[in-house]
Amino acid sequence: MNEPTGNLFGLKPSELKHLKHTFRRRVSPHEIVSVELARHLVDFSRETNRQVGVLLTRKGDVSDVVVGNAHKLELPDVGRARAGQARLRGLRLVHTHLKSEPLTRDDLTDLALLRLDLVAAVGVGSDGQPGVLHYAHLLPTNADGALWRQETLESVHDEQPDFIATVQALEDELAQSHDARRVGDKERAVLVAVCLDGQRRLTEASLLELSELARTAGVEVVATHLQVRRQADPKYLLGKGKLEEINLSAMQQLADVLVFDTELAPSQARHIGEATNLKVIDRTQLILDIFAQRAQSADGKLQVELAQLKYLLPRLVQADPSLSRLGSGVGGRGPGETKLEIDRRRVRERITALERRLEQLSVDRQTRRARRARRELPVISIVGYTNAGKSTLLNALTQSDVLAEDKLFATLDPTSRRLRFPKEHEVIITDTVGFIRDLPKDLIAAFMATLEELTQAALLLHVIDAADPAFEQQIEAVDRILGKLDLARTPRLLVWNKVDRLAPDAVRALLDRHGGVAISAKDRRGFPELLAKAESTLFAEGQHAHAKALEAVTTP
Repeated sequence: MNEPTGNLFGLKPSELKHLKHTFRRRVSPHEIVSVELARHLVDFSRETNRQVGVLLTRKGDVSDVVVGNAHKLELPDVGRARAGQARLRGLRLVHTHLKSEPLTRDDLTDLALLRLDLVAAVGVGSDGQPGVLHYAHLLPTNADGALWRQETLESVHDEQPDFIATVQALEDELAQSHDARRVGDKERAVLVAVCLDGQRRLTEASLLELSELARTAGVEVVATHLQVRRQADPKYLLGKGKLEEINLSAMQQLADVLVFDTELAPSQARHIGEATNLKVIDRTQLILDIFAQRAQSADGKLQVELAQLKYLLPRLVQADPSLSRLGSGVGGRGPGETKLEIDRRRVRERITALERRLEQLSVDRQTRRARRARRELPVISIVGYTNAGKSTLLNALTQSDVLAEDKLFATLDPTSRRLRFPKEHEVIITDTVGFIRDLPKDLIAAFMATLEELTQAALLLHVIDAADPAFEQQIEAVDRILGKLDLARTPRLLVWNKVDRLAPDAVRALLDRHGGVAISAKDRRGFPELLAKAESTLFAEGQHAHAKALEAVTTP
């Protein structure tokens, strides 16, 4: 015989026997609850002053009996059978409310997160008999955004709706709604940010940038959430109540994935995945996914795979549900996607092999750089925050057709072109991968071979999106990365791009405060001044810097 669960401490033998007899009860598949079962449950609650509930199958059999306290009860683990966005659990919860109160938030949360067929509460009447019947069921996606519908019958003796017909019709609607929302086959994401330092404005800007990263990765953002906390929760990063709210939002929006703006510890990703049954990735994985999509050259693909494996190595643990859902889609693409489940030893072996291969490619590139340097052509490298307009500038200066999109990391592999100045000087100008705040350290290390191209530069054109409100933080992020690459002393010219989006007074204020050149790469505004300053820097003040670069690439 099945055993009751929950708050059984202090119950008399007769009361435990009463509970066990509950498993013998059966209701019609067409009714929510029978009068006999309702009276049986109410009798127990009246005697013990505790809530009691049953989980009923669609056949009307009792599968579980749960005892709570006077205010709530904790449901047992019902597993994941049948659960899905287009299907319901196949179980309904019927329990007692000692004061005949309506369904609580906990009741409705259980309904949604467990995808129960229905949740019902039988009120304990003043005469000790079953009274009012409150019940609710989920709704398909709708314009009002309602997740459930609540109804009330004045008495369990009143005519109840046909339960089995209602739930079958509901599942048909859920399936149709689910199929309609899946047109286009885009993954749907809920973005989550946690502000721990009190700088809410910066966190909001970072969350906006995360949204752009998601768009670049081909993910549809359906909701965003931000929580301010004094310190991170070690298990879930954010509060458990907030996580439940996010989970409900994800369910309502038919989301597939939760994307966190903060890098998650492996245990946090695992616990969040267990609590939500959704794919869980963080900012680092999203950036790695974008690089995996954008890598075209053999070098780029090897570098992405190396970064993926270094990130995933500490996360390759058994029974990690957050990883088991990474078989495809955002966070699971790229050269390394078929290696997610291999053991740590083979991952380390692959990392070693990739590092050796990249070292060899670095030697080959150094040879090519030395050959270029012997031709005494100075190199200008375009650097800057991602999506600042670097590729558009290269195309406009050299009449090239390098891929330039209004997306983050549109350029991944470096591209070099020749550029002739008005005074007949000729240089090589190189477009590089864009930088970003909190660029994953494994990605920086993996792409170090590509970024070595910057060490040859006699001049860095630091392109800045002048219209971006967060340009100061972006400049700081670029400066930090250039410092890590030991390029802080390389001559640099600030290039304020997209000034066509600003008022003339705002442009003048930027130049007065920071210096540099104001341009619009889109309509070629400001190019004469840009070329003049770059040429004077290179061939007047920059000779010493170029000599040092030449020495660096020719020294064994």
